[in-house]
Amino acid sequence: MNSGVQQAGRGRWIGAFAAAFCLLALAGCGRHGAENKPPEPGDTAVATVDDQTIWSSDVKREAVAQGLIGEGEPLDTSSDLFHRVLDEVVDQKLLAAEALKRHVEGDPLAKRRLAAARERILGDMLVEGVVDQAVNENAIQGLYQEQLKLAKQSQEYHLRQILSADQASADTTKKQITAGASFEALAMERSTDAATRFNGGDLGYLTADVMPDAYAAALKSAKTGDIVGPFKTDAGWVLLKVEDQRLEKPITLEEARPQIVRFLTYDQVRDLLEKLRGQSKVKVLIGPALQGAGADTPREPASAPPAGSPTPSVTPLGPSTAESVLHGSPNGGPPSKPTLAKPKTTP
Repeated sequence: MNSGVQQAGRGRWIGAFAAAFCLLALAGCGRHGAENKPPEPGDTAVATVDDQTIWSSDVKREAVAQGLIGEGEPLDTSSDLFHRVLDEVVDQKLLAAEALKRHVEGDPLAKRRLAAARERILGDMLVEGVVDQAVNENAIQGLYQEQLKLAKQSQEYHLRQILSADQASADTTKKQITAGASFEALAMERSTDAATRFNGGDLGYLTADVMPDAYAAALKSAKTGDIVGPFKTDAGWVLLKVEDQRLEKPITLEEARPQIVRFLTYDQVRDLLEKLRGQSKVKVLIGPALQGAGADTPREPASAPPAGSPTPSVTPLGPSTAESVLHGSPNGGPPSKPTLAKPKTTP
């Protein structure tokens, strides 16, 4: 493997070292009999480190953890990506095993990090188990049907347009259409709209809520086959042909599935944490977060390294599964409840 690629790849797994070390410490170096059995049906052994087996699922899980592939996506064992991640998993095992030989786990700071990694792993496994059980096909179908009943279907118009620079040109074009000329041919010949003229002025299906106000107003009483206009817009004078009208179709279950799964997952994690907080005594021993320009500089925790000291070689672990679900959206808020309206485009 190219050394530059190898070095770049190794930078990714430093933050995950504590988790690998934690798992080795929990399992113990001498317990390898179970590791020679596939942990998942159809799993394949892809490498060994001393007498420890590395399985294909171990490599895929690491690739998901790094965000290199999505949950459930395939990862071909012959691909460059698989071999790069496999190399990192081997390095993780080597480093963790060496750390155990040197009794690194006895260091007080190591114990705290191992405890934090163990809590995170156990918490993630609990969340994943709860989500796997609750976010099933029946739940997905149920929410889809619920939203299908609430979905409002708007009227869609299949339109063609001819855009003219002035009213006189638009009036002349309309007279030719009334006399039997082809709307599509005149759109290609005369329309000043470069985006649609070469496909006969075809705008596709549109709902009134995404049209400019002038279009929506002109189409209020229009019927299929009507020539509407000319009417004035910011771009010029418009003639429309109403090719078809229909009720807007909601998106299919498969199109809505990712949004539904995301919402149901958030719902389950939120409910679980609310239940656990209600059953426990949680007491925050510091004041509320300070906001605004006048806030004092926060004090460093006792374990923080002195200013100017080298960055520690082992970085904190990434967000837990629960944190990713609850705070993973761009604005840090919850995902919205699925809507079944199709994405809309404007003319």
